[in-house]
Amino acid sequence: QEQLAESGGGSVQAGGSLTLSCVGSGFIYSRQCMAWFREAPGKEREGVAVVCDGRTTLYADSVQGRFTITQDTTDKKLLYLNLVMNSLKAEDTAMYYCAARAGVLHLPRWDWKSEYQYWGQGTQVTVSS
Repeated sequence: QEQLAESGGGSVQAGGSLTLSCVGSGFIYSRQCMAWFREAPGKEREGVAVVCDGRTTLYADSVQGRFTITQDTTDKKLLYLNLVMNSLKAEDTAMYYCAARAGVLHLPRWDWKSEYQYWGQGTQVTVSS
């Protein structure tokens, strides 16, 4: 059974950094597209960044240049996904979710929640100004 588990959330002051990690188990393909989404109170869940095959990356405009998504595809049994977040702002405060897609992702739809079949439980990031 496919599972995703996030870690690394916490509280930080504005301008600080955090690194989120996600480990996936039970997947048969190690190079599938994986993404980070976030959901702030009272707001829709939004795409933050996606990586496919460990190489192709896309970012939301709001995090471009501050966040870096990476995927380790060397392990054939586990999926590894990271999100390095620098220059954090108060508006980055949210629950962050790891997501994975089975099958080919149409990149213009990378930030559509419906494109991902597998989700983690989330990890909270709080940035104080």
